[in-house]
Amino acid sequence: MTASNKITLTKPDDWHLHVRDGVFLPSVLSDTADRFARAIIMPNLVDPVTTTRLAGEYRSRIIGALQNKHKLTFDPLMTLYLTNRTSASEIKKARESGFVHAVKWYPAGATTNSNQGVSDIVACYDVLEAMAEEGMPLLVHGEVTDPTVDIFDRERVFIDQFLTGIIKNFPTLKIVFEHITTEDAVLLVEGASDNVAATITAHHMLLNRNSLFNGGIRPHHYCLPVLKREKHRKALIKAATSSSKKFFLGTDSAPHTKETKESACGCAGIYSSHGGIEFYAEIFDKAEALDKLEAFASFNGPDFYGLTRNQDKITLSRKQSVIADVIPFGNEECVPLRAGGNLRWSLD
Repeated sequence: MTASNKITLTKPDDWHLHVRDGVFLPSVLSDTADRFARAIIMPNLVDPVTTTRLAGEYRSRIIGALQNKHKLTFDPLMTLYLTNRTSASEIKKARESGFVHAVKWYPAGATTNSNQGVSDIVACYDVLEAMAEEGMPLLVHGEVTDPTVDIFDRERVFIDQFLTGIIKNFPTLKIVFEHITTEDAVLLVEGASDNVAATITAHHMLLNRNSLFNGGIRPHHYCLPVLKREKHRKALIKAATSSSKKFFLGTDSAPHTKETKESACGCAGIYSSHGGIEFYAEIFDKAEALDKLEAFASFNGPDFYGLTRNQDKITLSRKQSVIADVIPFGNEECVPLRAGGNLRWSLD
């Protein structure tokens, strides 16, 4: 329901989120819990979350790090990190846990803390069969890691070499193509069955690859998959605002310290949870599609995962607020998306 300068939404969920661990956890959790009722928590810690037991322990640490006002209002939805050693029995155990909601496929070496990811997806076919039987979604980081493939083409090549075959071989497996960045990915998802969906980040709809080099190298705009051409950015916005149930909100907010981002070999990841819903409101507003935001942010995700929609509401106002240059991150600092600039919508 919209008014000229306000929009009220069913409280949304974030279907792709990194919150790190240890001393860093409390620094970033509140930004998410203020805006979202649930979030799919990525398992790529330094020691990855490969078992149901580890997922339960990580979930307990997340809940323990929440502020008291969020302990009854925010639910972390856990995932397992797929490896060549993951077993079908572990998938069954994960489904029975009630708190593990998906399994994440990182091609080995594709992004942060992915070196223990899958080197041969064919070796995991028995696990994918078990996931299809259990109704456990497969979350896909869709990039090849072949160094001979241009980094701007790695999503498209992944579709051709891997994802099309997985969809064909496992027609009942639910698949979420995470943080899609190309028109190719949009077309694949649109043409696939209802078992295939995708998350779209705000930063891939706000920025194109020129943003990496605007006035010099911009390390805080470096993420994986990398930002793409303008035509791809426009394709993502068109998909997100299309009323299709196949696309939903996943921030892929991924905090790093200022020092590790601005180093000689900077880390990939953009922190956006401070505007986790506000950035999307800006995007939908500019596209004259604010009436489509609630479905994208609040309905499509839970419907795909087979979860109930949230009952609480949030209200956003078309009101600017200043984004800090840095935010505390453990004992260090993190540079948020659009640091020193403005959020053009504000959470009431």
